Amino acid sequence: MTSTPLDFRSDTVTRPSKRMRAAMAEAEVDDNVIGTDPTIAKLEERVAGVLGMPAALWTPSGTMANLIALSVHLQRGDRFLATRGAHVLTNELGSAAWLAGGMPDILEHDAGPGRPTPDLLRASIGNPGPYFTLRTTLLCLENTHNAAGGAVTPPEEHAQLVAVAKEGGLKVHLDGARIWHASVALGVPPAALTAGVDSVSACFSKGLGAPVGSVVAGSAEFVERARRMRQMLGGGVRQGGVLAAACLVALDNVDDLVETHEQARRLAGGLAEHGWGVETPDTNIVLAAVPDLQVALEWLGSLGIQALPMAGKVRFVLHRDLEPTAVEDALQRIKAAA
Repeated sequence: MTSTPLDFRSDTVTRPSKRMRAAMAEAEVDDNVIGTDPTIAKLEERVAGVLGMPAALWTPSGTMANLIALSVHLQRGDRFLATRGAHVLTNELGSAAWLAGGMPDILEHDAGPGRPTPDLLRASIGNPGPYFTLRTTLLCLENTHNAAGGAVTPPEEHAQLVAVAKEGGLKVHLDGARIWHASVALGVPPAALTAGVDSVSACFSKGLGAPVGSVVAGSAEFVERARRMRQMLGGGVRQGGVLAAACLVALDNVDDLVETHEQARRLAGGLAEHGWGVETPDTNIVLAAVPDLQVALEWLGSLGIQALPMAGKVRFVLHRDLEPTAVEDALQRIKAAA
């Protein structure tokens, strides 16, 4: 067993930096349920601007942020569309159906990893039928798409999908948990990737180093309704500025993602040289196809390399807390043990 573990499980395993901990300790706070915490208010105003939305609401998690959006947009029994493997379908324990009351349906990735073509979306929306047929009212997009290996959707393709959804009378929610990664990879501001959506969620703990926290953003009217839904779900916090302070520091870390994307490409290239089934990643997630997933994970574990399964493959995620030599160390261990 190698003594030093290399943790590629997720970009959520990071620890708050000294600067972040200091900001949390010194945060100005009040009661956010009452609506008077100044640090949460500062974060919500700043991130709304970054995302190009009129208003934003802090939430304890990305799953809650998505659930709030779906609960606001859907009526019980409404059909909603989401891409295969989307987080709202596979990683949120059925809350979209159980709590938000939506009827999910899958869009295949026929335009590339993580995204459908406009034609497929148009056909999936269909035409309104009589009152006793399913009513499709919402499209859920995801950028980057986790299960597709952190794949990005470029602004022009995003705009086409939003336009088709609007033509069909649908609202659009964007799961932008890793929208920061998509922004850096594409060289565009995050607001370029939210154009036309009715709501967007974004996470501060996926790659940016915050210990907890997400937002859901939209119109002022949407956020007013979202605030009530957050309270129903138990997401109202009191002196939440302690956590929001970490999220403000996390926003300053977006440019650092360039390095994790480069590390991911180096890891993918090295794994390919050793015969692993990988493709060049768009961002910080590397998916590797292996003959036996469980055997591969156990073998990596024996080398001190921690990874997790995703979409039937081994998922390696690069993040800010890995040592600069982590990729080379992992490849050397794999080579030596092969």
